[in-house]
Amino acid sequence: MTSPTSRRTVLTAALAAAASAASAGTAASAVSAAPSRPAGPSAPGVLVDNRFWHTYTDWRCGTGDGTRVAAGPRPGVVIAAPAGRGDYTDPHTGRTAAWEYATWTSSVHRSAVPATEVIVSWNARTPAGTWIQVELSGTYADGTATPWFVMGRWAAGDGDVRRTSVDGQGDPHSSVWTDTFSVDDPASGVRLGSYRLRLTLYRTPGSRLTPTVWRVGAMASDVPDRFTVPASTPLLARELPVPRYSQNIHIGRYPEYDNGGEAWCSPTSSQMIIEYWGRRPTAEDLAWVKPGLPDPQVCHAARNTYDYQYEGCGNWPFNAAYAATYRDMNAVVTRLGSLTDVERLIGAGIPVITSQSFLEEELTGAGYGTAGHLMTVIGFTPGGDVIANDPASPDNDAVRRVYRRREWENIWLRTKRYDANGRVRGGTGGVCYVYWPVRPTPSQRRVLRSLGLS
Repeated sequence: MTSPTSRRTVLTAALAAAASAASAGTAASAVSAAPSRPAGPSAPGVLVDNRFWHTYTDWRCGTGDGTRVAAGPRPGVVIAAPAGRGDYTDPHTGRTAAWEYATWTSSVHRSAVPATEVIVSWNARTPAGTWIQVELSGTYADGTATPWFVMGRWAAGDGDVRRTSVDGQGDPHSSVWTDTFSVDDPASGVRLGSYRLRLTLYRTPGSRLTPTVWRVGAMASDVPDRFTVPASTPLLARELPVPRYSQNIHIGRYPEYDNGGEAWCSPTSSQMIIEYWGRRPTAEDLAWVKPGLPDPQVCHAARNTYDYQYEGCGNWPFNAAYAATYRDMNAVVTRLGSLTDVERLIGAGIPVITSQSFLEEELTGAGYGTAGHLMTVIGFTPGGDVIANDPASPDNDAVRRVYRRREWENIWLRTKRYDANGRVRGGTGGVCYVYWPVRPTPSQRRVLRSLGLS
């Protein structure tokens, strides 16, 4: 197998808005979340399976070595007595330090969708002196097993270790591309039928510190290659009062974090929704930002989502993990099936961050093209068009945009597209972030449950 390279090398500017931006239903069942059930041929039209461990029972059904389940209104896994001690050399600082550790391993989840891709996400608290590693191991439909793949080494801050994805991971069938486990040749018929997740919790030796992991899980999917998707029928007219932040007012600031604001679409979008839910960084959190800069919380979000291996702020699970560092917040990475699914979330008061790539002429009114970009969907017009907070705008006042429904839905859900030179490139196939409070309203809970997220 050819050794995989980083997603940054493959996609170049993936998940960053085009720098030129500074100047400027029927498909509802096509990709629907499925409840857990035994693996096998998936139900017709079901292309996405979500499984998240977050209840007391979920944690108790896993296997711990040195961990215990912390009960309470938000159950989680913590270190009880370390299972061992070892050295870790941070590849981004060169520093070697000793750490105590304990592990928790999930039960086997047999996906309702034998999968070509799996994206893991987690919600955790990591006080200074602690960090976590999240791994995935699966079994293919033919019974062969994968090794344990590292899906992220993560801490909320960057004082102890640098949060990082791990390049160069793969087996004869699959590779890990930054944050995504992916079958190398889906046309071969190879599919991942089941998987387990493993958490390793680290702390400074001899301390009583512990990380707490409240939620870990994955989205497994088998979305077919497609340049176009069926159009959905508009069902909702509503707009949510989501704050508006431009990434482009930060161009040139803190270039150590992916060259500055022109590449900060993902953390800027995350910060908008975090503040929609009434959470903000404290003055102490923002003390490192140069005084007088507008919207310092966007700089803070960029620093705290930065993946030191990917060299960017667009690592999908790192953005979800950042959102969940705020008080009583849940956050996941998933795929949705159509704008009908987004309408249901908007109808319940939950905005959605979506990932898409497109040529300038494919999205009327954008004024730019991009190899990968995150926007926040905040509502729909009476005619069904998409109201988006687009961070690739010259200033905050220009962030609110209205995009044509058919154009927007297609560029978000497709998996194949043509670039400006006529070459075939990839699309995200409906990838999105969903953030919501730990205690949602009944209507929010119903929608989240129906999509397999709660």
